[in-house]
Amino acid sequence: MDSIEQLARLLTESKDTLVLTGAGVSTESGIPDFRSPGTGLWSQMDPMELLSRSALSRNPAEFWRRSEPIFRQMASSQPNKGHYALAQLEKRGLVRGIVTQNIDSLHQRAGSNCVLEVHGHLRTASCPHCGAEREMLPLLDQVASGDNPPRCNCGGIFRPNVVLYGDTLPDAFQRAFQWARVCDLLLVVGSSLEVAPVCWLAPTASRLAIINLGETQCDEIASVLIRGKAGEVLNSLLEFA
Repeated sequence: MDSIEQLARLLTESKDTLVLTGAGVSTESGIPDFRSPGTGLWSQMDPMELLSRSALSRNPAEFWRRSEPIFRQMASSQPNKGHYALAQLEKRGLVRGIVTQNIDSLHQRAGSNCVLEVHGHLRTASCPHCGAEREMLPLLDQVASGDNPPRCNCGGIFRPNVVLYGDTLPDAFQRAFQWARVCDLLLVVGSSLEVAPVCWLAPTASRLAIINLGETQCDEIASVLIRGKAGEVLNSLLEFA
């Protein structure tokens, strides 16, 4: 049996399927992933020097100046056929929800309703002093115009509502962990399963399926393993599921 047909059978047999997505589901939207040699974001910069709490605290203007083009690309991108396919699987009742490591909100924009964002999102930024929130794109325009670092009316400096290095994970991660423990099937899409603690969800699940271009840390325990682009594989899956 073809691996996509095998996955479709697992989906139809499962009464509770959770999807875990990583950067690989958004590369077809033009957002680079993190670890691909030569093209990944981390091959071009040190994330600890850029996207960390200490970097923001030490030099907030530099943090925002260097982050602005990266955040703008993510916040301005459009969902691809992989995002739409996952939303369709949810509508068909084959997927209960998505846990995503991505901060681009593309799952929601494609129509997925149940999304746990374990690394936060780029829709807004917030003031750590008074809690005020601002939409991200106008804030990025402000930074690009030279009004940097962006400040709240109270004088505090805005920070993106994403999990930076040095931050604790949001409550969404604990919900995701509990869900992974009880679901019938965890479908990993576009993740190398290298980032802890989110990667710990995979061995927690009773049954695992993986769609990813490259190798992952959990290939050996997957019931179904498909090497391919997320959008292409998920759209083929719709024909059988």
